[in-house]
Amino acid sequence: MSFSRLSAAGLNSAHTRTLRTPEELVNAGFVTHGTMPAIGEVAEKYATAIPPAFADLIETPDDPIGLQVIPSPDELVTAPHELADPIGDDALSPVPGIVHRYADRALLKPLLICPLYCRFCFRREHVGPDGGLLDEEALAVAFQWLRENSAIREVILTGGDPLMLSSRRLEHIMRELASIPHVTTLRIHSRVPLAAPEKITDALLDAMDADKAVWMVVHANHAREFSAAGREALKKIQRRGIPVLGQSVLLRGVNDSEAALEDLFRAMVESRMKPYYLHQLDPAPGTARFHVPIEEGRRLLAGLRGRVTGLAWPTYVLDIPGGYGKVPLGPDYVEPSLSAVSDPNGQKHAIRTPDTQ
Repeated sequence: MSFSRLSAAGLNSAHTRTLRTPEELVNAGFVTHGTMPAIGEVAEKYATAIPPAFADLIETPDDPIGLQVIPSPDELVTAPHELADPIGDDALSPVPGIVHRYADRALLKPLLICPLYCRFCFRREHVGPDGGLLDEEALAVAFQWLRENSAIREVILTGGDPLMLSSRRLEHIMRELASIPHVTTLRIHSRVPLAAPEKITDALLDAMDADKAVWMVVHANHAREFSAAGREALKKIQRRGIPVLGQSVLLRGVNDSEAALEDLFRAMVESRMKPYYLHQLDPAPGTARFHVPIEEGRRLLAGLRGRVTGLAWPTYVLDIPGGYGKVPLGPDYVEPSLSAVSDPNGQKHAIRTPDTQ
């Protein structure tokens, strides 16, 4: 099968329901019959889901959209540097569903279901369509832990994707969290607005309403993800007074060029989404094909300095393996002596201070 153009039959079948099985991927023209045995092995280890709205955006299986979600036999190879829990979630979980990495905030993972499953996901060993939903008893334990830890000011709903919850369950969680006196901020991390925009209903928006500050961080890695339906879903969220930030992962073949990053960050700003984090790839099993060296990432961002508005400038970060937290990776413009800086063109300039002679 040629991948230069998908067949009309393949497109039609791909766009009517979420693709999950190797057979459905073949019928959609996203994998070949010859790779079926290997793709079947991948399916036994890692979940696949490509919702219709996201499948609509795939022009070829190896394009920047297809690479993110179509399984590859390469996922069967775990490189020596890769880890099952690359950012140390498990070791930092005091009770089921909670991850406590930083003093003033905690993650709450009410489920491990996503609208799509990224082939580079750092939680790929845990997420999937049939696991991770916290029952009432587990949720109660999580809420109690948050109430007892008064240093927690921000709760970040993640997973999985919290917008895959029913509106009723999401509303229950939001109200419980908002009732904790020392919690001032609720943050929701999601791919739903762009990956499955039809899920942003009035009922779901009502469920996100809370008496505390609510922020949303939407994951997007390429400008083509900003479809008309996706942009409208973002507007619906913003009309409810919820600020939207964007986070991305630097990925080989997806956004590893100055042009791709510029287009992505501009698409975010045009959609009233502030680029927040550009993540260095976490070393999860079977993800080495997406790796971009840090020095290359620094050069890419340096190439955008002065070319795009500061509104479109994210922080390039590494989540230190083992659970030690995020740190910025640059690029840097201050000389080691702290007496000079480089401008975007590389020219050095002395820093003038009261001590300058």
